[in-house]
Amino acid sequence: MTLFESTVRPVLFRLGGGDAESAHEATLNRLAGLGGLSKALLRARYSTTTPVELFGVKFPNPIGLAAGMDKNGVALPAWPALGFGFVEVGTVTAHAQPGNDKPRLFRLRDSEAIINRMGFNNAGASSLAARLKDLGPLDVPLGISLGKSKITPLKDAVEDYLTSYQLLHPYADYIAVNVSSPNTPGLRTLQDKDAIAGLLGALVGKTPVLVKIAPDLAETAIAEVLEVCLHYGAAGVIATNTTLARDGLAAADQSRAAEAGGLSGRPLTEKARKIVHFVHTETGGRLPIIGVGGVMTADDAARLFDAGASLVQLYSGFIYKGPALVRAAARSFAAARP
Repeated sequence: MTLFESTVRPVLFRLGGGDAESAHEATLNRLAGLGGLSKALLRARYSTTTPVELFGVKFPNPIGLAAGMDKNGVALPAWPALGFGFVEVGTVTAHAQPGNDKPRLFRLRDSEAIINRMGFNNAGASSLAARLKDLGPLDVPLGISLGKSKITPLKDAVEDYLTSYQLLHPYADYIAVNVSSPNTPGLRTLQDKDAIAGLLGALVGKTPVLVKIAPDLAETAIAEVLEVCLHYGAAGVIATNTTLARDGLAAADQSRAAEAGGLSGRPLTEKARKIVHFVHTETGGRLPIIGVGGVMTADDAARLFDAGASLVQLYSGFIYKGPALVRAAARSFAAARP
């Protein structure tokens, strides 16, 4: 057990009275308040340089922070200091929205998992654009995850995504199109072949655009998405989002199985690896992959790289394991290189 797991994590989990979302927000605020010396000390301990170039973007290392951790980009300067080679903010929507009713975030500690039904709570695309303009360039590449506003009908989804894209793409090294969250009604229907074609036809341009897919899609459906991505010039795929399945939960966490929302963490590890492998095989390596889902150890990251991922993102693994996992995962990639 690392120092983070034995000492730091229990303190962080108690913030906000132990409520998972309150603790999350309190942690973000603390990271946002880190001074220059603190960031320098963290960077000296956790940074790893293993350069990767993908879709024209240079990454100092291939381990990134997944969307959902810092939706509004409030702690952006802190993430590179914790070892991340890139950061993805959001998911952000054209309209500011409060998200779903609370409580909506649950830790399943014995399973090293998290259930969330946040519902794209965020301050909106214009607010994020203003923050990024004030902040200036980040030390590492920045991805921005776009989603559909809840108030926007599905028939107007393209215009909704395009509004966010136009506001934000000048600040992004890549854009992620999130059509796979289970927490916005009807959103996953945008993974259908015709719907994703309409989105990519409108969004693909100078800034690389990647599509984030659900782990619950059948291989035939994934293959259709990949066909459209290749046809419209998508820069890559992010595999995967959270799952609606509840396989692999520890006995102590079974009482949470009925909670609505997407499950992330250890129960998703093997499913994410298999989908990354399928995407890589199906496209013959022509479509770069950001692998995400259940990366709880350096070996999990290495297996995603082996399956065909070019980059790997952390979310639940970072919450449970801390920045030492970022460093170890980056080193696992470095060790595998010839």
